[in-house]
Amino acid sequence: MPLWRRDVDSSERESRAIAAGEASAEAAAAELEAALAVPPDLTAAAFFDVDNTMMMGASIFHFARGLAARKYFTTSDLAGFAWQQLKFRIGGKEDAEGIRSSREQALSFVAGRSVEELVTLGEEIYDELMADRIWSGTRALAQMHLDAGQRVWLVTATPVELARIIARRLGLTGALGTVAESVDGVYTGRLVGDLLHGPGKAHAVRALSAREGLNLRRCTAYSDSVNDVPMLSVVGTAVAVNPDQGLRDVARARGWEIRDFRTGRKAARIGVPSVLGAGVVAGALAAGMAYRRRGRS
Repeated sequence: MPLWRRDVDSSERESRAIAAGEASAEAAAAELEAALAVPPDLTAAAFFDVDNTMMMGASIFHFARGLAARKYFTTSDLAGFAWQQLKFRIGGKEDAEGIRSSREQALSFVAGRSVEELVTLGEEIYDELMADRIWSGTRALAQMHLDAGQRVWLVTATPVELARIIARRLGLTGALGTVAESVDGVYTGRLVGDLLHGPGKAHAVRALSAREGLNLRRCTAYSDSVNDVPMLSVVGTAVAVNPDQGLRDVARARGWEIRDFRTGRKAARIGVPSVLGAGVVAGALAAGMAYRRRGRS
């Protein structure tokens, strides 16, 4: 491939990632406006990846299983989707063709359907297939930030509507997710930007932080995947949760904390100073411990 062509492709991917991040941040900020309570620590927050970090397995695959059970597509379609997910998880690296294929698969089963319909299905499928797959250790970490008066967002490539359901059920602030275009409440089959993945997550976190007046040096991010190093790198504290080998290597090299809830070993005791960082302890903790976010599940 000619060098100029590679440069164009790289520029296009970056533009799509930026568009995806900004669209996700805008959607999350709009959702936040409906919140009834304001946390006492306004400049620090936590960002959690979902798949294999907050939840065992891939949220979009569990959602697809629920849709297949309702005859939205065939079991062979589900098997193909599962294979794509497996290749992605094992490979641990972005593959342009794989990302494109996953994007097209995701859009194929929402095009022409109403947003309301998919949200209703998402609520049902969460109860059936996802609620019991939340890592208790990761949820405790999220709760720790909430108790400290901080806002907590999920950051995921899964559709933002499904991500919001997960966040709401866990009593979190909101979610940054992939934004699918809709007109008059019906999905068009196109994305706003691209999947919220890799660099797109970092752009989303930066964009939301700018909107909400967050100090990224006081923020914390959690993920299991080396693909999320861009997001982990933009905050002051990065934590590898159930990390793949690539992220484990990066975490060790950079001195990031590692939490692994997959083994039989007793997880390290959750300590506020080690994960929240020294900046949080200075005043925010005392106010935050008295704060209880409304609507917490």
